[in-house]
Amino acid sequence: MKKIYILIILISSNFGVYSQEENTEEYFEISKNLTIFSEVYKNINFYFVDETNPGELMKTGIDAMLKSLDPYTNFIPESNIEDYRMMQSGQYGGIGSLIRKQGEYVQITNPYKDFPAQKAGLKAGDIIKEIDGKSIKGKSSTEVSNLLKGAKGTDVILSIERPKELKLLPIKVTRELIKIPTVPYFKKVSSGIGYIKLTQFMGTSSSELGNAFRSLLDSNNITSLILDLRGNPGGLLNESVNIVNMFVPKGTKVVETKGRLKQNNLTYFGRNKPVDLKIPIVVLINERSASASEIVSGTLQDLDRAVIIGNQSYGKGLVQQTKSMDYNSMIKLTIAKYYTPSGRCIQRLDYSNRNTTGKGTNISDSLVQSFTTKNGRPVSDGRGITPDIEISEKSISSISAALLTKDIIFDFATDFYYENKSIASPIDYKLGEDVYKKFVLYALKKDFEYSTGSEKILERLKEVAKNEQYFESAKEEFDALVKSLSPNKERDLDKFKDEIIMLIENEIVGRYYFQEGQMTHDLAKDDYVLKAIEVLSNKAEYNKILKP
Repeated sequence: MKKIYILIILISSNFGVYSQEENTEEYFEISKNLTIFSEVYKNINFYFVDETNPGELMKTGIDAMLKSLDPYTNFIPESNIEDYRMMQSGQYGGIGSLIRKQGEYVQITNPYKDFPAQKAGLKAGDIIKEIDGKSIKGKSSTEVSNLLKGAKGTDVILSIERPKELKLLPIKVTRELIKIPTVPYFKKVSSGIGYIKLTQFMGTSSSELGNAFRSLLDSNNITSLILDLRGNPGGLLNESVNIVNMFVPKGTKVVETKGRLKQNNLTYFGRNKPVDLKIPIVVLINERSASASEIVSGTLQDLDRAVIIGNQSYGKGLVQQTKSMDYNSMIKLTIAKYYTPSGRCIQRLDYSNRNTTGKGTNISDSLVQSFTTKNGRPVSDGRGITPDIEISEKSISSISAALLTKDIIFDFATDFYYENKSIASPIDYKLGEDVYKKFVLYALKKDFEYSTGSEKILERLKEVAKNEQYFESAKEEFDALVKSLSPNKERDLDKFKDEIIMLIENEIVGRYYFQEGQMTHDLAKDDYVLKAIEVLSNKAEYNKILKP
C-alpha cells in the first residue's frame, strides 16, 4: 500500500514541475487536488470496512472524472489496449462473421462472403454449441467472440447445431486476418450514375473509395456519383481530408481544428491531385452520420461541390487524440473542435451545460450563427449538417420491430433457406404471396407482444383525464379507442404487409447473396437513392440547388 501512495505523490510532484512554468496559480490548484485525491484513495484502501480492489477503485474514479467532460474522452487500461487497436485498425485474427446471443448459446447471424466462416461452410442460423470440444453454454457473445479470435493460420473446431440436422456438425475454421472493407459496395445504379457506400473512416478508406470511384469511371462510364455516408460514425480526420481532396483542387482548405492549446490549431488542405473536379455529386446523410462524415458532407456543401440529401446529421464537431501513458495504458481525449471552410462548427451538444439526466444540452438557438457557402448559400453551425434536400425518415411499425427483435423474421428466413435451394437474383427477387401467407401463419404461432405508440399516448391521456375527473364521462369513447388502437396481430400483419415483406426479403436475400446481395436488393427501393438519382438526372435542377 505504501508503494501506491508513494507513486501518487511522485505523479503529483512530476505534474507540478511540468505545470509550474506555465501558470503558478493553476499549478497550485492541480497540486492541491492531487494531494487530496491521493489522501482519499489511501484512506479508502487502508480503512474501508470491506476489502477493496485498488485497480478497480482507481478505474472507477478515472471513468467518473472523464465522464464529466464528454462521452469521447476515455481511459484505456492495458487490458483493453489490444481491443482498442483492433477497433482503430479494423482488422483482427478471426473467422469473419457476426454473432449474437441466442438463449444459452451463441448464433451465427451474418457470415461475410469469402471470409473463413463462409468458406468453411458456416451459415446464418447455425448455433455454436462447442468450441474446440468445450461447451459454450451460458457464455456471452463477447466471451465467444474472444474464443473465435486468434492468430492467422490457426484452426478452431466448432460444434454446430443446424436445422434439419439430427446431430451436431463439426466444422473446422482456419482463422485469417480479418479486414472488413470500409467500402463494402459500389455499383452503377442508373444510367451514368454510380453509387459508393462508405461505412467508416479507417486508415485505408480514402484508397478504397478512390479505387471504387476510378473503377466506376473506367468500366461503367459514370457521369455522376452518389456517396452514401448514412450511418457512418466517422473515424480518422486525415481520411476525410483525403476523400474531400478527390473532388476539389489541391491546396483547397478542407477543415480547421481549434483547441485550447495553439499546437492544436491546425488547418488541413488538400495535398493530392484530385480525381475529378466536375462530376456532379450527391452525398447521402442521416442522423447517424457523424464526425468525419460531417467533415466530408459539410465541406463539400460549403464549397458547393455536392448536393446533400437526407436528414440532419448527428452533430459531432469534436476532435480526439490518444496519449500514451505509463503501464501500457492510454487516454483518448478531446483536444479541439473542427470547423468547415465556411467557418462553422457543427457540434450540436454542449457538455458544459447538462440536463437533469446528465446529458449534454443542445447549443442555444441564440448562439447559432449563420454562414455562407462559396456561392453564397446560407448555412448555420451548431446543428450538424442540414441537408439541401430533406427526406422524411420512415419509422418502423411496432409489429415490425417486434418481429425483428424476437427473431421471428430471422428464424423464418432460416427455415426458408433450407427448404429452397435457390431464389431469383437480388434485383429481381420478390416474396410471393403464398410465402407471405406462410409467414403470417408462422408468426401467429409465435409468442411475441408489442404495444403501439398510439396505445401508449392514450394510456397517458387516460391518466390525465382521471386526474381532471373527465374520464367517467368519456369512458365509452376511451374504450372504443382502446379497442381500435390496441395491438392486433392479424390486423397489423395485413396493415403493415408491405413493410414486413421488405424486411423478410432482405433477410432471405442475405442467405443466398450475402451483404452485397442485400444492398443490391434494397437500393432499388431506397427513397434516398431514388431521390439522388432524380436530382442527378436533371442537370438544371442540380445546378439550381447549388446557387444562392
